[in-house]
Amino acid sequence: MSPAHDARLRWHRTTLDGDTAFYGEAGDGPPVVFIHGWGLTARAYAKVLPQLASSGARVIAPALPGFGRSDPLRGKFTFEKFANWLDELLEHVGVEEPAVLVGHSFGGGVATATAWHHPHRARALVLVNSVGGSVWKEGGSGKQRLLADRPLWDWGLHLPSEFRQRAYRQVLPVVLRDLVGNALANPRALMRAGELARTADLRDELAELAERGLPVSILWGSEDTVVPEATFLSLCEAAGSEGDIIAEAGHSWLLADPEGFGELLTNSVVHHTTVTERVPGAARRGDDDPGPVDVSA
Repeated sequence: MSPAHDARLRWHRTTLDGDTAFYGEAGDGPPVVFIHGWGLTARAYAKVLPQLASSGARVIAPALPGFGRSDPLRGKFTFEKFANWLDELLEHVGVEEPAVLVGHSFGGGVATATAWHHPHRARALVLVNSVGGSVWKEGGSGKQRLLADRPLWDWGLHLPSEFRQRAYRQVLPVVLRDLVGNALANPRALMRAGELARTADLRDELAELAERGLPVSILWGSEDTVVPEATFLSLCEAAGSEGDIIAEAGHSWLLADPEGFGELLTNSVVHHTTVTERVPGAARRGDDDPGPVDVSA
């Protein structure tokens, strides 16, 4: 799939309440808001976003506060504050209709909070290897241990593991560029956002969104050691979604295969056939197919 001419990314700088905000924009059509993960910026997804825009969507990809060159939030970091910031940005750039909110990792928490606090912003919610499920693993006697209990050294040990795979080695320079840049520019914001991600529990919000009838799609890479399977399953349970597992895929699988992710989201976010065409061996939990979520509809 070759991106159309107007699918090329354009980067913009603006101000919100006197603070600097950066965002990328591509394409024209119904809005799709793509929210990046922790430590990254929208630029890390520069190969992903044109794939979405080429479907006939207007893609808006902000650099969240404290990431890239966007000024950090003031005071304590909360997902509600991130949601309010995103709502203000979308108003500023003239998004008037509900959008498909797509969030990767930390961005999934921001997307969920935005849909919950500002329901007029969301036409559908797509969570990709997202935080917010809170559960780390099952302990003794079936008792759940929360991600907040996970030692920071355990995160550090598992974070680089997927980059040993050949398919992810080309992604590593992009991730390091953003991570190092953010760490040097605003280390305090990076750590505060990381703590927010580690302690995030958005299951009640997801359950309410499902009760409101908002379409929620949840995707997870089977080899993700950053966001564990227990987190994915707890998100699915809260949203009443079967979810989709992408086989042989790590936390940053969409960066390693932007075309595949673009096709998956554009044609059928949770459509089993599309997933298995792009990633052999992908498994779907459950037999019911909730049908396509077409970003150009």
